[in-house]
Amino acid sequence: MRLADKVAIVVGAGQTPGDTIGNGRATAVLFAREGARVLLVDRSAAAARETAAQIEGEGGAGRCEVFEADVTSEADCRALAAACVERFGRIDILHNNVGIGTDDGSATRLSEAAWDRIMDVNLKSAFLTCKHALPVMREQHSGCITNISSIAAICSTNILAYKTSKAGLNALTHTIAMANAKYGIRANAIMPGLMNTPMAIEGISQARGIAKDDLIAVRDAAVPLGQKMGSAWDVAYAALFLASDEARFITGVMLPVDGGQSARIG
Repeated sequence: MRLADKVAIVVGAGQTPGDTIGNGRATAVLFAREGARVLLVDRSAAAARETAAQIEGEGGAGRCEVFEADVTSEADCRALAAACVERFGRIDILHNNVGIGTDDGSATRLSEAAWDRIMDVNLKSAFLTCKHALPVMREQHSGCITNISSIAAICSTNILAYKTSKAGLNALTHTIAMANAKYGIRANAIMPGLMNTPMAIEGISQARGIAKDDLIAVRDAAVPLGQKMGSAWDVAYAALFLASDEARFITGVMLPVDGGQSARIG
């Protein structure tokens, strides 16, 4: 019960269909297991309801509610913060777990529309959710924000918009951490590496026309620790630690969860 009596908003609590669990769903389920009441936010209410069903199936009835929102919309972000306070009375944890890389590429072939969409989903959404959760946390004089970034923010890659958006998310996290420390609010980012999640495996295999087993083998081989990708549970347990009182003195941190991939030099 590491999150007993805490209220969490998990943005991106649903997931795309696939063979494994996604980061947002794993985090929402783990938070509920550890005692939190969770507002499950997703643009797909059906996907969020699947997460709710898993939580309730584990004995978490009454520990979660679904809220449909497009977090690139300020009106929706204002509404989700208000809904959390209305339903649960407070906001202790804001966990931002949305991100896309659709139609990304190099500077010479990336379209303006793709750039704008990736920036809106990956970066503007976190700004907007923080904007409307922070006043509640400041009034409480406590709170924890965790943004899911990527090691792409600090590693070499030719996917320009995704990398730039995640580097921007790191900067946003650092700025919010420093500006809100005096209110007792912490902000950190998790930078996952290669993960075996539906968005990665199903999405990339379809986009590139690669068999899933072949893609998994290539990605596994690129991970220094055990030659195997991480899972959504690895991200979720890192998020649990950062959201818990065990991390009460940790803020402004960009935490790689990547099996040592970003530690390579040369």
